[in-house]
Amino acid sequence: MPRSLQILTLGCSKNRVDSEHLLALLDGRYRILPEESGEKVDVLLINSCGFIADAKQESIDCILTQAERKKRGEVGQIGVFGCLSQRYEGDLPALIPEVDAWFGARDFKPLLSWLGVNDSFEKAGRVLTTPSHYAYLKISEGCDRRCSYCAIPFIRGAHRSVPIERLVSEATGLASRGVKELLIVAQDSTYYGLDLYHRRALGELLRELSKIDGIEWLRIHYSYPDDFPEDVIREMATNPKVCPYMDIPLQHISDKVLTNMRRGVTGEWTRRLIRTMREKVPGLVLRTTLIVGHPGEGEPEFAELLDFIREARFERLGAFTYSEEEGTYAARYLKDEVPAEEKQRRYDELMRVQSAISLSYNQSRVGSLETVLVDDFRDGVLVCRSRGESPEVDGEILVGVSDSPLLKNLDPYCLVGEMIRVRIVGAGEYDLIAEAVEI
Repeated sequence: MPRSLQILTLGCSKNRVDSEHLLALLDGRYRILPEESGEKVDVLLINSCGFIADAKQESIDCILTQAERKKRGEVGQIGVFGCLSQRYEGDLPALIPEVDAWFGARDFKPLLSWLGVNDSFEKAGRVLTTPSHYAYLKISEGCDRRCSYCAIPFIRGAHRSVPIERLVSEATGLASRGVKELLIVAQDSTYYGLDLYHRRALGELLRELSKIDGIEWLRIHYSYPDDFPEDVIREMATNPKVCPYMDIPLQHISDKVLTNMRRGVTGEWTRRLIRTMREKVPGLVLRTTLIVGHPGEGEPEFAELLDFIREARFERLGAFTYSEEEGTYAARYLKDEVPAEEKQRRYDELMRVQSAISLSYNQSRVGSLETVLVDDFRDGVLVCRSRGESPEVDGEILVGVSDSPLLKNLDPYCLVGEMIRVRIVGAGEYDLIAEAVEI
């Protein structure tokens, strides 16, 4: 019997895609154990994250936990790859000697060689670790931006787009396996194509992907506000397969803070872009991410940020407190003056403001009819999403089965991965309650 292998993936969905490609190369050569398996494993791989302090700590805690399992004889060899090991490759081997091998995030050939595999990582297929009806499609790697707080460019390197024809081929293969939704991910999805085609080509890519039979939804993540491509807005407005959903991390609105962040935009540019998107894309759902406590953010700048949130009324919003990351521009040249307790206070206040906005938005949907994709069946309910919810980061639409005339005599597991029509009947801050009206 082949040796057993397990991959634990930490961090973002882009890491998940790397793990899925790696699993495709290893399947058949190793006996692959699912991530949740607790059985003894011969080779354990950890795909680490090293973006911010919390993510680094999560990765270190995971590595130390698995090192303890190794001491108990539950794990044979441990290999660590990804962002954390790329960033601290010179320090980690001495700090955690229980790990047998460390690899980076840019070149997987040394990792494959250690595993006894000589195939090209770029030609790997996919072993999906998501439910079989949706998948992440990573359209590029690396980033050419130089935001002051961000370590990604020197972890992942320069921006490198995947050719359109290769992405279409990968997506066609996914569709043939039952994938209905593609979630477009990259370090900066709107920068896509500049290196290969000398133009922004995300809109063109969306048009090509929408021609694939079986693909019903295309959802864009990790876009950047600077020089936002207008044809992407048109695709969201006119292409029925492109969800009217945009994940656009804005980070702040104050000109002073945006300058310190080296974002390349102003507050007025940001406000104008949001207005344009809302005017041109009916029913647009906007998700953003913000940083509180960045150098230069005093009380006036934070107050401006709160006012902006009330004005823009983002349907989805996440935030995190600034952490000084060694090697970044901010760590070298800007003083981290906001105390940790004050950063947390600002974060809590910001999320209180957003919670009321999220609840109000969800309540406005009560009574509406929506098409939803069924992600799961658990605890007696169908767990669903509409075009306005992305998996893992947004709320869910919950549909009860036992009291539903349409559903009570069906096997609910047969509906997972299918689209049904529902009526929204209740709303909380994150999740919605619905009843099935058509299957």
